[in-house]
Amino acid sequence: MHIRICGIFLALLSFATLAAPAPGDAKAATSARPEYGVLYTAWIRAGDPQATVRIRLSRNAGWVRWLRLQAPPDRYTQIKGSGTITREGDQILWRPAGKTPWLQYNVNLESKRESGRFDGMVTADWGIFRADDLAPVVRADMEDGTQSRAKLSLNLPDGWGAATPYPAYASGRLKIDNPRKIFDRPAGWMAIGKLGVRRERIGDTRVTIAAPTAQGVRRMDTLAFFRMTLPALQGIFPGFTERLLVVSAGDPMWRGALSGPGSLFVHADRPFISENGTSTFLHELVHVAMRARSRPDSDWIVEGLAEYYSLEVLHRSGALSDARFEKAHASLATWAAEAPSLDVPHSTGPVTAKAVGALRAIDREIRSASKGRKSLDDVARALAEADEAVTRARFDTLVAAAKKG
Repeated sequence: MHIRICGIFLALLSFATLAAPAPGDAKAATSARPEYGVLYTAWIRAGDPQATVRIRLSRNAGWVRWLRLQAPPDRYTQIKGSGTITREGDQILWRPAGKTPWLQYNVNLESKRESGRFDGMVTADWGIFRADDLAPVVRADMEDGTQSRAKLSLNLPDGWGAATPYPAYASGRLKIDNPRKIFDRPAGWMAIGKLGVRRERIGDTRVTIAAPTAQGVRRMDTLAFFRMTLPALQGIFPGFTERLLVVSAGDPMWRGALSGPGSLFVHADRPFISENGTSTFLHELVHVAMRARSRPDSDWIVEGLAEYYSLEVLHRSGALSDARFEKAHASLATWAAEAPSLDVPHSTGPVTAKAVGALRAIDREIRSASKGRKSLDDVARALAEADEAVTRARFDTLVAAAKKG
């Protein structure tokens, strides 16, 4: 009898072990959630910055109780749909109703900075803008344990193409999937129109360089630069995005660079490496890798890491010699003297230069205390893996842990 009971116990234990999900199988657990459908449809017309967007829910739409959208009335107009729609200042609260509820509005995709240049526009031949503007959902309330399965359909003028950070189905619809979120929506940069596109796989990343034709964008040069530098960045951040889109254009677009999820915009005139040895391209790629948001007390950490690793990647990839690398740090140290403190809400210029010096000193401390077993790389990786805003407290905790080896 004792032997029989033990046998039954062992059989049950074996079954429980097989049935239990593996500790690291969070992605599989998420994909097992019951799903409801979300279809985003955008109609964009040549030369018209006003796009029409519709959000339609399907398959278990009743699981979604409400959506809240950040939609300032000067950009989002002609709002209509099924269910209850309430405007609360700059936000729209939508309570869906019906089997396939929908919400529709017009959005102005043109975005002008204080300099007078644009970081979002639609011309007669092309458009570049953030996909986030198409569906600015800031919060969703749904049945516990459910998740969305989302797609984006783009209706464009004849002869226009699109470059996005998303894979396409055979139907032409785009798969919108963010494993970190249970409600998916479009995000990141997009380019549409008469485009020149170059694609290449570098390591585990599918890289796409897209720009309107006749804009002087060096697509092949950009791919060559990434072939040299991206492997070093992937070595620092093993979780680097599987798909990277780089969009570019000349004037009147803003003469700078801005990152987004799995993507970045860079003005056509920006050099790959500046005269001081830093790289706007790599600075923004670090932002893409880290996906980091900062608190008011930690913007210097986020911006400092982006600038610090732009130099590190250039050096580790062989694009900067030892002498040039040290000269670049010396140049930043001189500029940093203009910043009295790192404690500012937004880190730019001298403050970011000062942050690079502070981070380099912290890296040396970690390497010394851990006897070479750890470095600032371990801290940056941990920050990149966490789906939370960077804080000074969190940064200090990770640095202390790294020093212990």
